Amino acid sequence: MAGSQDQLEIKFLLIDGTDIGPKSYAAATSIATLKESVLAQWPKDKEYGPRTVKDVKLISAGKVLENNRTVGECQSPLGDLPGGVTTMHVVVQPPSVEKDKKVASEAKMGKCVCVIL
Repeated sequence: MAGSQDQLEIKFLLIDGTDIGPKSYAAATSIATLKESVLAQWPKDKEYGPRTVKDVKLISAGKVLENNRTVGECQSPLGDLPGGVTTMHVVVQPPSVEKDKKVASEAKMGKCVCVIL
């Protein structure tokens, strides 16, 4: 019976309502490993997908999960039933290209130059 508690069924819910999984993971699996799995299983037909693991945020029980924690540490004692499937929400951070361009253009516009002759 202890072996079944060491394995957790996890399903990843994407923002458009589609999902990845469910798949079985060991309780000792790190959140970073889960993010790598999501990245590898990401549907190819999605327009905006994550490029790296840093672009992915996993949310479970209303909390953003940290990379250095394990699945077992993040498991909710109230919401997860033995043998049930845990749903984690996947949020992808949008590319910051537009933000970088905006900051650069604002820096150019706000610059003042004085010349003393």
